[in-house]
Amino acid sequence: MNRWTAAALACVVLSPATAAEPDLMVTRAGTRTERAAAQQHFSGRATVDMLHVAAAPARASVGSVSFAPGARTSWHTHPLGQTLIVTAGIGQAQRWGGPVVEMRVGDVVHIPPQVKHWHGAAPGSAMTHLAISEALDGQSVTWMELVDQAPASAAPVAAAVAAPQPSRAQQLMGAMAPKLAQLTDDVLYADVWARPGLSPRDRSLITISALIAMNRPDQLRSHLTLGRANGLTQDEIAETLTHLAFYAGWPNAVTATGVARDVYIGKP
Repeated sequence: MNRWTAAALACVVLSPATAAEPDLMVTRAGTRTERAAAQQHFSGRATVDMLHVAAAPARASVGSVSFAPGARTSWHTHPLGQTLIVTAGIGQAQRWGGPVVEMRVGDVVHIPPQVKHWHGAAPGSAMTHLAISEALDGQSVTWMELVDQAPASAAPVAAAVAAPQPSRAQQLMGAMAPKLAQLTDDVLYADVWARPGLSPRDRSLITISALIAMNRPDQLRSHLTLGRANGLTQDEIAETLTHLAFYAGWPNAVTATGVARDVYIGKP
């Protein structure tokens, strides 16, 4: 084999078009393990599901973080910034010296590099968001003090952040059945409602339909309020009431219509 033939064969073997490409990396739902968020960096209960951890030369990682009602991070910064995408519930975020900003499902919040901030669930609502961060020299976050422990010079900022308030479940059941209130917050809202298989809007519609069918006006009122926050319109609720009248009974639908009127229109 002469040197020209050998060179031609080498080009064919090493050509990008013929070289084997790496396989797609797929992590199936249910195969990852959620872990509790580090208590020294969070106030309240939160869990972290790392969806993707960067391997060099890539440096962007993605985690799904679920917060119990009122739970939040400590103050912290990111060397290359961070992007949050809310996937369930209602959240809050604040930069150092700025106002508290509300976050709802579908909202995208970008925190610029080295901006001191915190984020978490709103009082009375669990919240889940995707957190996308890039590492610089192997470091993606610098943790600081808890929000409640900000120095005196930051008093105006700390004052803008309300201390975690009791959730609705804690208000209704905590004095009588504290464990039931905890399970409602940690399992029902922070887990079941935060699962990605259904959107919060669809979960609200399912729950509202079940409560109409079972004629549970007290629980229906709070879930209509939540459904409205999750994007259910007055027309959609009206159509649900009309549809269920034929399946769940006319009296159930009439009772539910009065509750829905109070929530969407106001009491006459």
